[in-house]
Amino acid sequence: MHPQLAHDRDRLGSLLESVRLHAARILDELDERAVLPSAPPPEAGPLPDRGPGLAGALEAFAERWEPALSASAGPRYLGFVTGGATPAALAGDWLTALWDQNSVTSLDGAGQELERQTVGWLRELLGLGQGHSGAFVSGATLSNTVGLAVAREWLGEQKGVEVAEAGAAALGPVRVLSAGAHSSIPKALATLGLGRGCLVPVAALPGREAVDPAALERELAAADGPCVVVANAGTVNTGDFDDLRAVAALKRRYRFWLHADAAFGAFAALSAGHAALVEGLDTADSVCVDLHKWLNVPYDSAVQFTRRPDLQARVFRNSAAYLSSAAGTPDLVHLTPDNSRRLRALAAWFTLAAYGREGHREIVERCMGLARALGETVEAMPGLRLLAPVRLNVVCFTLTEDPTPERLAALADACRQEVFMTPTVYAGTPALRAAFSNWRTADADVPRIAAALRAATPAGAQPGRAGQT
Repeated sequence: MHPQLAHDRDRLGSLLESVRLHAARILDELDERAVLPSAPPPEAGPLPDRGPGLAGALEAFAERWEPALSASAGPRYLGFVTGGATPAALAGDWLTALWDQNSVTSLDGAGQELERQTVGWLRELLGLGQGHSGAFVSGATLSNTVGLAVAREWLGEQKGVEVAEAGAAALGPVRVLSAGAHSSIPKALATLGLGRGCLVPVAALPGREAVDPAALERELAAADGPCVVVANAGTVNTGDFDDLRAVAALKRRYRFWLHADAAFGAFAALSAGHAALVEGLDTADSVCVDLHKWLNVPYDSAVQFTRRPDLQARVFRNSAAYLSSAAGTPDLVHLTPDNSRRLRALAAWFTLAAYGREGHREIVERCMGLARALGETVEAMPGLRLLAPVRLNVVCFTLTEDPTPERLAALADACRQEVFMTPTVYAGTPALRAAFSNWRTADADVPRIAAALRAATPAGAQPGRAGQT
């Protein structure tokens, strides 16, 4: 054994204790750390020939890289609908690396049974029925890709074609209907060989990002054969929801696969005041849920739910003599693109086991309350204009005067030490968006965000309300 490896092995307990103490210091400082520090990334250095071991690597990382890392796990990182890691989820993630399981087959330990139990807990938490099975993937993009891959196989089933064998070309033209699909949807369609061009935009309700059911029915009536509908349960700009019950009701008259992109919106089910937004989610044929958002588990973690695991296994079947069969209840290796992956379910299992439904309901409801508070603050602040009502956990706003991308970027940059917000365009207007989904974010953070915005917003303008032009 290499002497440095042997040294670290023999002193692993004390080395890990030093890592624990280092991590604890970072966590203690996280709430006050600059959200986007001004330190530039270090210049790349050469690969060492003789490494310094774990202690030396930790020292080099702390000195060179940590000053430039964002506080994305902290309370005022409000971009990309990013959660943090609850204490239990962090512990679960550490143990995931410790056990180092590749839990995709029943031939190797209990890992995939732990994943199945965790999927069952999530199904219960989100109000999905027993008809939905699920598997862990890396994030919402892959969850949407897997869901649409199963939809592609369903389209083939309707036409008497096994797409997994014959290829996407055997389907002929495909139509995927959606109002304001997330950017991961055309990316998935390109990956699956269906092409971005098959995505057909459907009109939204006036002043909304939600689909107009009458417009959707017109598109379905005009379709030549079965198609796919992608419904939104929580849009990234404004947290808007399609009427899932109205969309699902159209299946009585038209043949289509209903895929629900509920990456973060699915967690509205935990709030009594917002659960109506996701009524009908259980009727979807496939559902995307992203866990490193509102469940607050570390990257990367999401689940793909579907009612047709048989079609899912047809797509992702991995035929090898050393693996189990895809027949019956297929092992996880047959349900996602991965043949190897870490036991992502363990972090989710830990946070669900530790805090239960009540703990995660409190996180969701607190985040929604903080978003409403910031929305009210923006409405009253001279120079800023709220572009849409705060429906869930996203605040979308702009400048009242000359809201160019450049001026909004300058505003966000001026606030970057205190809060991180991402740019967007809503109804043709350049804007900023703040998404509340981190378990650490508290009442005291909203005044700090408001103060940063107030200091950076050009003076002299009047406040604006949602919908003003």
